[in-house]
Amino acid sequence: MSGHSKWSTIKHKKAKVDSQRAVVFQKYSRELIVSARLGGPDPAGNFRLRTAIEKAKAAGLPNDNIKRAIEKGAGAGSAENYEELIYEGYAPGGVAVVIEAMTDNRNRTAGDIRSFFTKYNGSLGATGCVGWMFDQRGVITFDESADFDKLFEAAISLDALDVTEEEGQYKVITSPENFQSVVEGLEAAGFKNESAELTRIPQNTIEITDEKTAEQILKLLDKLEEHDDVQNVYANFDISDDILQKLEA
Repeated sequence: MSGHSKWSTIKHKKAKVDSQRAVVFQKYSRELIVSARLGGPDPAGNFRLRTAIEKAKAAGLPNDNIKRAIEKGAGAGSAENYEELIYEGYAPGGVAVVIEAMTDNRNRTAGDIRSFFTKYNGSLGATGCVGWMFDQRGVITFDESADFDKLFEAAISLDALDVTEEEGQYKVITSPENFQSVVEGLEAAGFKNESAELTRIPQNTIEITDEKTAEQILKLLDKLEEHDDVQNVYANFDISDDILQKLEA
């Protein structure tokens, strides 16, 4: 999982620079629209919407934008009819890639994603070709000021799968089915999380030792992340710090 974490760190740094970009706001707005459409506009009774609001606020999305997106999803405005789609394929070096998208035009989205894979020496595959290489998990993150022993005890009592320490943070891992109950249970126990999200964790990673291959992988993933219709991208690679430093130079 180390490579996945390194890429997550790269994305996090990039997100700080790009946090005001319209494309970033668009992604959060789409999630708000779909969440409100599927579960209603009240975050108290719609856990997906509640987590979407928290993530949107953390990214700096203005409250007026959040309100408008929820109203669109609830039918108060002209709600776009977004579909949630999964795309799967291979990046250079045999790296598996899973893409979660929301789109109002699946032909456009599929065409764009296919062109990105082709441009950067990858290949878009059929549904199911690599998805099995990733475990769907809930990840709830806490800063290191939390009492680890108490957090561990509370999380396990709520049927969480594991509690780990990583890069100065504690992460509670859950199944998708238990995600909401663990988040709410830990909140009730007095633990305030930094973030809570459903994600895909690779079962194994591929070590990339060639600089050119690493550069192609990162360019492909950046291009996918920047696309308006793409919500999340997951990949199962590990790139050494030495190569990353050379690419950043």
